[in-house]
Amino acid sequence: MAHVVILMGSKSDEEKVSPCVDVLKSLGIDYVFTVSSAHRTPERTEALVRDEEARGARVFICAAGMAAHLAGAVAARTSRPVIGIPVSGGGLAGMDALFSTVQMPPGFPVATVALDKAGARNAAWLAAQILAVADPALREKIEAARAKMRADVEKAGEEISKKYA
Repeated sequence: MAHVVILMGSKSDEEKVSPCVDVLKSLGIDYVFTVSSAHRTPERTEALVRDEEARGARVFICAAGMAAHLAGAVAARTSRPVIGIPVSGGGLAGMDALFSTVQMPPGFPVATVALDKAGARNAAWLAAQILAVADPALREKIEAARAKMRADVEKAGEEISKKYA
């Protein structure tokens, strides 16, 4: 059973979106990762949403560039949380994707994260937090990962302070 479904509008987005998979794997979250386009394969997108919901998908993560309608197309077909990752590219360097992802009509929200790899990581973290509302073990994994991040920053701070003392 997949808990998170990651859709990207084009295979060319894989390098920018794959960090999402790394975070989900590190937290032990099941996922499906595939390509579907809001414009080129709308029937595939609709079928994937329907089929993955039936298989237990709880959160959808959608990454797309330029017009970036994938997250909105998915949000129109599910009441499950949808997280959008705008992907840079084209003449507007990702601003078009950002605006297309964030500007959704009332009732069909898309939680929008940063562009590209940073956004991919945060999309996975946000999906994990959504799932953790009903999963105390997952919440503990998230809290442990954050504690490690804090410890890493403190250690780096100490190392830099000693180096320049």
